[in-house]
Amino acid sequence: MIDFKKSIVQPIQSASLDARGIELFVKRDDLLHPDISGNKWRKLRFNVIQCFKNHNAGILTFGGAYSNHLLATAAASAEVGLKSIGIVRGDELTSESNAILKRCTSYGMELQFVSRELYQLRNDRYYQENLLIQNSNYYVVPEGGANYLGMIGCQELVSQIEQPFDVIVSAQGTSTTSCGLALGLDDSQRLMVVPVLKGYDSIGEMQSLMSRSAMAEDAIDFALSSVLVSDEYHFGGYGKYTWELLEFIRSFHNRYRIKLDPIYTGKAMYALQKEIDSGAMDGKRIVFLHTGGVQGAQSIIEKSGFDLFGG
Repeated sequence: MIDFKKSIVQPIQSASLDARGIELFVKRDDLLHPDISGNKWRKLRFNVIQCFKNHNAGILTFGGAYSNHLLATAAASAEVGLKSIGIVRGDELTSESNAILKRCTSYGMELQFVSRELYQLRNDRYYQENLLIQNSNYYVVPEGGANYLGMIGCQELVSQIEQPFDVIVSAQGTSTTSCGLALGLDDSQRLMVVPVLKGYDSIGEMQSLMSRSAMAEDAIDFALSSVLVSDEYHFGGYGKYTWELLEFIRSFHNRYRIKLDPIYTGKAMYALQKEIDSGAMDGKRIVFLHTGGVQGAQSIIEKSGFDLFGG
């Protein structure tokens, strides 16, 4: 269904990078699929396989109004012949509320809208059991694909990067991708994570996810020892942005013809540029992971009135 060869490693060349002895590459997971791009497919892949092994009718998962994860789940399920149910945060919404929800519906996903209070129970075992009573024979995937299988799917990504590197850089949301990347590194490599949520405890959340996956404590400590956290670039919190960030995204696109988004990848690339400017990355070979996500950011782009990808 997905050809990983489409995810090329694209070099980024500039005189300023050369002057610092930096080699920079972008791992283009955004090119994997129009609607199942980036880390969304990485986190879903083994969950889809498990769904088939269990002989489930389909996948039940969770997301917000503009969730790329919901869209990816709907598209992936449709392509392999599975049903899908999306539990959506916000009982005031409908399947016609925005382009993402309309697209989910077009793939055959059944959307169930719940209050924000009820949505807070999405990881509660009893709540999930009740959902499965109402929607029997479905396989539950947590919001954002944040489980062991999602983590292992992201670990697989590292082995597909043939370009030698010292540091891999990724935006951080649920920490699933971060955990997988950290587990895939060798002793000499480092992971720089850029949390997009204000006040996010990157190391604590990664440790929690790994612990829930029954990993040994010493293995967790070893994996987390490779992680560098740049937590000053959330721009006010999840979904928040400034004109400076939007201008940076537009300038980057004009120069390299790579689309970033204001929710995840734009913040991560901005953070990397600041680290480069500070001299912290001098002499390093860096891979920036493009985790996709431009689809879900479209609403922010439209509301801003900013010609994000203009010439």
